[in-house]
Amino acid sequence: MEAWELNRERAWWKEASVYQIYPASFYDSNGDGFGDINGIVEKLDYLLLLGVDVVWLCPVYESPQADMGYDISNYRAIDPRYGTMDDIDTLLSGLHQRNMKLVMDLVVNHTSDMHDWFKESRSSLDNPKRDWYIWAKPRFDASGARLSPNNWASIFGGSAWSYDELTGEYYLHLFCPEQPDLNWENPAVVREVEGIMRFWLAKGVDGFRMDVINLISKVPGFPDAPITVEGQEFQPAYMHYACGPRLHEHLRALRRILDEYDAFAVGEMPWVKNEGQVLDVVRATRKELNMIFQFDIVDIDNGPSGKFARHEWGLLELKRIVEKWQTLMFQRGGWNALFLENHDQPRSVSRFASDDPRYRAYAAKMLATFIALQSGTLFIYQGQELGMANIPKDWDIKEYKDVETQNMWRSAMGELVKDENKKREYLRQVQLKARDNGRTPVQWTSNAQAGFTSSTPWMRVNDDYPTWNAEAQVTQSDSVFVYWQNLLKLRRLNADIFVYGSFELVDRDHGDVFCYRRAHGEGCSVVVLNFSVGTVDWTIPKALVGLLAYRGPLVHNYTDARRVNDGTLSLRPFEALVWVGEEFKTHL
Repeated sequence: MEAWELNRERAWWKEASVYQIYPASFYDSNGDGFGDINGIVEKLDYLLLLGVDVVWLCPVYESPQADMGYDISNYRAIDPRYGTMDDIDTLLSGLHQRNMKLVMDLVVNHTSDMHDWFKESRSSLDNPKRDWYIWAKPRFDASGARLSPNNWASIFGGSAWSYDELTGEYYLHLFCPEQPDLNWENPAVVREVEGIMRFWLAKGVDGFRMDVINLISKVPGFPDAPITVEGQEFQPAYMHYACGPRLHEHLRALRRILDEYDAFAVGEMPWVKNEGQVLDVVRATRKELNMIFQFDIVDIDNGPSGKFARHEWGLLELKRIVEKWQTLMFQRGGWNALFLENHDQPRSVSRFASDDPRYRAYAAKMLATFIALQSGTLFIYQGQELGMANIPKDWDIKEYKDVETQNMWRSAMGELVKDENKKREYLRQVQLKARDNGRTPVQWTSNAQAGFTSSTPWMRVNDDYPTWNAEAQVTQSDSVFVYWQNLLKLRRLNADIFVYGSFELVDRDHGDVFCYRRAHGEGCSVVVLNFSVGTVDWTIPKALVGLLAYRGPLVHNYTDARRVNDGTLSLRPFEALVWVGEEFKTHL
């Protein structure tokens, strides 16, 4: 079978629209200030109305919450903050009754330091679980001062190693010190992970989002990372811990379990830019993961020194990224995961377009059109369907709750405190890209605390909730919510085109207009998007002029129609138009 034919093989997970829930911020049913599982149950009809097929639930397992549940202390228990196992059963039942599915977060690169496994591991050098984690002896400099085993930097700042006084060794933690990395070289660890998967699949869970799954295999020997950030003691070391030598072996074993249950898996895979690396995981014949989150789009504005450094991106750069992955997956039998937001990313309307009140609704709809009609499984993050925006720029840094944000801010202030201009620029990048931007509570109503809770929320509600909330949008015909609702219907009704069809970029060199064509058999569509805050007169390619003039768009984010005039289409700020019909099958 040809690769492109593999791409067109139908599967429920290819056609699905997945809605991600960050439970702490979704809906609080018991008034303690934190969202919970019963809060999700209460909003299932809202999700059904929106038209999504799958709920991806961020971790609700037992956890000390050092990193909002991504530090798990018991994989088979629910944290009381979120509810009980009975509540999970109720959620599963409610979703399945509505013909919807549940995907859980599988976080198995690391655990909490409060997990019983790690407590045993650190208790002595000869404990049976000592090698369930990654331990190493210290190094010493010429003066006899103790040093960490290598120069790897933690992803959250500082060293990736912490010293344990009791046993005199260091343990590896690529994230917080409270998140020690598991040792996947130990077969007992692999068997335990497989047991966790079977536990949840047997309960009726339909798949997993696998957290930083490409970090489970590290380069043996843990060599020093090259010096890429001058003057910094600890260096980025992803070349030594991302996509290590045994990754594919481990993924194939996990896939065999998934296939037993007709479940699917999407893997989070940072630092994967190489096409071959991605295809080796997601090509259908490889039998590893169904798809991955790769980060080209959401890293587009990251500077050379990291996330909170500036990089001015342009539309041509975005076009190259989209064209690359859309055509590659179609031609080589892989599959894309489509996303602009998640719990680790800021709000897309603020980041990639404009949250200026004059343009915000148009911009949110344009971005929805851009991502929803590409080929791949679509992921929507809570509040994205409402056009929720970033934290207001006048909020003090103290309002930010995320461990990454606070660690990075403290580290930067040590270097920037004497340079006010650099300090302001760093803060601007924090305001633009911090993970906190996606974690403010969902805005349900115009009532106090946006209807999220009856008490004080764990994180401050965005100030714009009186205007931007679900209650105002679900019955408003021109709202962002209804626009998303209609896009999801269009995608479902035209799955041949928008899920399984080919992708062709149109007018590759235009700096403001993003146009692409989807086609499958006799069915075709043309998508035209203005990424600019200004009005753009776009010269339509000759093959499309007559067609766009002949028929009005099926989808339009402005209420009044636009006309083609002498081969030119005048596009207003963030305007989006979609034509669907057999007439568009002509190759450009």
